[in-house]
Amino acid sequence: MNEWLTAQVVEPAVLVTVAIVEGSGPREPGAKMLVTAHGQHDTIGGGHLEMCAVELAREMLASSDGPAARLERYALGPTLGQCCGGVVHLSFEPVDASLAAVLGGLRARRREDNWRLSAIDGAPVALLLGADGAIVAGAAPGEAGAFGPAFPAVDRERGTHVLRDTAGRRWLADPCFAPRAHLVLFGAGHVGAAIVRMLGELPCTVIWVDEREDMFPATLPSNVTVEATDMPEAAVAAAPAHASYLVMTHSHALDQRLCEAILARDDVGWFGLIGSNTKRVQFERRMAARGLPQDRIDNMVCPIGLPGISSKLPAAIAASVCAQLLMVWEQQQIAALSAPARLAVAS
Repeated sequence: MNEWLTAQVVEPAVLVTVAIVEGSGPREPGAKMLVTAHGQHDTIGGGHLEMCAVELAREMLASSDGPAARLERYALGPTLGQCCGGVVHLSFEPVDASLAAVLGGLRARRREDNWRLSAIDGAPVALLLGADGAIVAGAAPGEAGAFGPAFPAVDRERGTHVLRDTAGRRWLADPCFAPRAHLVLFGAGHVGAAIVRMLGELPCTVIWVDEREDMFPATLPSNVTVEATDMPEAAVAAAPAHASYLVMTHSHALDQRLCEAILARDDVGWFGLIGSNTKRVQFERRMAARGLPQDRIDNMVCPIGLPGISSKLPAAIAASVCAQLLMVWEQQQIAALSAPARLAVAS
């Protein structure tokens, strides 16, 4: 996830960001890649656009005058022959000391909401703002923090965008929000492990819970946290509001306890239980007998996965369930963005 941010790069680099998309484009505003003289980390959509962007970034790195930030416009159809047909504006930011500090701040604050602000014109300025608008990393040339009245405010309603300050200088405003999708996954068996591998490439966080510590692999994706505990119900109580839950442990009795703990909460974003229709009927009867409200029981997804995929291979089940989760999370994100908030720079 976010290879442009997590890549261990020690040579000069240029950060390429999709700043504006007019019409159809291969990636959304905010997509990024990090380009060095000999490598590339992440993607802005591939194809001719990406090839041209990599070439320009490497020309910048090879420049004897030293690269300066720039914004370039690409007409995908007329100029590049791509069938998307839209217009994409890309920002090119040399990774100087200030931007390197911003990227380091982002790595440390990946589970918090942030905004990047980078000057496109004039002297280089790269800043990282917290959710309250306070500057948490980066600096302008000269006196740190002395940006003057021309320093622009950021409008969260627009997402990644280019804006001008009162002096007419252009800035890239780039939201780098913490993943809104959070999964609590119970079970470190073959299917659970396959799901974790797939979700490691996606913008989400995962708490992976099992009683058997030896079941967890030695290496984990950066967005996954392991909890080896003989009290897995505690992970339900500790989960944030509107989290998603997947229950697939080695024990039906434990599955039952976890289901009851999850459905006792009134702020569950989504809940899936691995099993057949027969298992669902059995669990429904037991939970109803224990007094759980029927409307909450009805929200339990069992069997899990997309209709039409019947393979029992762990990787096939994982692919189906991850696709199901992506559909749920995208709908939740759309709903969350329906009430946007503005962010101003703290003085």
